[in-house]
Amino acid sequence: MSVAPPAAPRALRSLSTETLDQHAARVRVPTYDRTRLQPAVVHLGVGAFHRAHQAVYFDELAERGLSDWGIVGVAMRRPDMRDALAPQDGLYTLVERGTDGDRARIVGSILDVLHAPSEPGRVLDALTDARTKLVTITVTGVGYHVDAQTGELVDDEETRADLAHPDAPRTAIGFLTEALARRRAAGLAPFAVLSCDNVPENGRTARAAVLAMARRRGDEELATHVAREVAFPSSMVDRITPATTDDVRATVTDDLGIDDRWPVATEPFSQWIVEDRFGDAERPPLERVGVQLTGDVTSYELMKKRLLNGSHVALGFVGSLLGHRDTVEALRDPLVRAYLARLMADEVAPALPSVPGIDLTEYQATLLDRFANARMPDQLIRLCRRGSSKVPAHLLPSLTEARTAGRPHELLTLAAAAWVRYLQGVDIKGNEIPIQDPRLDELQPLAREAGSDPEPVITESNVFGWLADDPLLVESVRRVLARLDADGLRATVDAYVHASDPRSPIPA
Repeated sequence: MSVAPPAAPRALRSLSTETLDQHAARVRVPTYDRTRLQPAVVHLGVGAFHRAHQAVYFDELAERGLSDWGIVGVAMRRPDMRDALAPQDGLYTLVERGTDGDRARIVGSILDVLHAPSEPGRVLDALTDARTKLVTITVTGVGYHVDAQTGELVDDEETRADLAHPDAPRTAIGFLTEALARRRAAGLAPFAVLSCDNVPENGRTARAAVLAMARRRGDEELATHVAREVAFPSSMVDRITPATTDDVRATVTDDLGIDDRWPVATEPFSQWIVEDRFGDAERPPLERVGVQLTGDVTSYELMKKRLLNGSHVALGFVGSLLGHRDTVEALRDPLVRAYLARLMADEVAPALPSVPGIDLTEYQATLLDRFANARMPDQLIRLCRRGSSKVPAHLLPSLTEARTAGRPHELLTLAAAAWVRYLQGVDIKGNEIPIQDPRLDELQPLAREAGSDPEPVITESNVFGWLADDPLLVESVRRVLARLDADGLRATVDAYVHASDPRSPIPA
């Protein structure tokens, strides 16, 4: 029997403004005139998520003839994104991976990408450009360099450098503060600052950080100006976007024939809730492209952070210890799926307020399906990254409220115990786990030396807040860890998930 030869790969064509017409036969391309885009938005922290989320909404605005909202992206750490997108005129391929197949498009809303560490002057020029009306941010929680409890700047090397050399900032907050000072001195209206990070009340966090930086600079007039004149609306963003894999690159090159230095893959689902509080700053008409404007984003924020992000945290640590490596593999495990379903329904959702337009039961089912999307495996190591900040941000608030109200919290406690065990750096089978956490050098010795005793991590890490002083929590986590060592993780998770009465303590 003869075998047909393999199909010849498509001829690769580079990606640039000049080659867009050549790609139009196989992929959706921008139909608007990119030369008419105005650089009205500066985005700090350009990466995969921004390119899968905010940049797509602004691309849709341009497709509707609204060319006033082009983006200048700023890479805050490494130059890789600038180096990848500059030869492509800011263009890149976005692949939406749904259960029914892939849909690809080329996004054209990013006009330029700058690298903050090597060209701070160009970044400040973009921020002080009279055409800049809005600054959006995705720099993660640690990028704000502010203590959430006190509103004061964290005293670290980067903030000290910003205070010593405000004309060459190293942090997003340093850039914002210096740019607002320069705009004020030049008589330019301030831009609005729209945070898109998963931090509580992200707009207020950004405002507190900029105010703190202005005051630490000794510029009370600037602080007053920021407090009175600068808008910091909060927002909630949602679109699962894993790191770009070789499989995604192969789809773009082999199937579409596009020579793209850094494509990005994401799920079909996308949501952006924005607080309609822009003051005198001009607001982009994002409602025309599916963004929901609201007077209060709090309920949406709580829903997403506690159900999606909190479940991601629990899935990352429990799934990793069970030996799973990505979300799809983990969700194929009936025990993991049952654990997440019970965690959300019994312990997280009961503490949430009603959310306008959202059925929380349906939302939970949708989350499980999104996590299990076989076209979108997300590496668990990414979900576990920066656990020392994710655990207190996304997991512990639900645990705190449940304990305070006397509601079930055993599955949340199990997730907290899994993080403590994860810090030891090996899964249940003894395989090494590469941990990425800025506090690893501090936390791992505590976890390893204590073994099944969680008290050093809980009481000495400043992660657990007032829960660190709760001896019953320490004992509950200790009981989980002891059971892990005695019975194994699978048996322990199974016992917790299938307890006959979720309101009864799990037997030791």
